[in-house]
Amino acid sequence: EIAAVLPISRPAVSRHLRLLKEAGMVAEEAQGNRRYYHLRDDGLSAVQEYFEGVWGSAATRFRLLAENTDFGAP
Repeated sequence: EIAAVLPISRPAVSRHLRLLKEAGMVAEEAQGNRRYYHLRDDGLSAVQEYFEGVWGSAATRFRLLAENTDFGAP
């Protein structure tokens, strides 16, 4: 069902879901010949921590640069 609404192939969706599962971000449940995926709460925490690390350090560097730069103020 996911592949039907995305502009990528079924194999590409399967690869992405496999990578998300391996990263601990989603869990997989098999029911017959279908696989159901859901987001894991603890997996989302890892993503949040990652982006806070990336963007947090960038934001800190930007703030320090802005505080120490003379923008032509009189």
